[in-house]
Amino acid sequence: MSERAAPFYCPYCGDEDLRPSEEGHGAWECAACNRAFRLKFLGLLAAGLRPAAIDGEDPTTS
Repeated sequence: MSERAAPFYCPYCGDEDLRPSEEGHGAWECAACNRAFRLKFLGLLAAGLRPAAIDGEDPTTS
């Protein structure tokens, strides 16, 4: 089991003063805006990432 990933910024105010919450795995508290939030990994996308279209080309046909 690896360490949990820590967020770098609060998703509400953007401050960096974050602490793990006692609410459990993935829960964080922001000391700047006094909000609590939870992060959760949902999974990998089945299609993955596709390259962006270049000059109007359709990336699905290349």
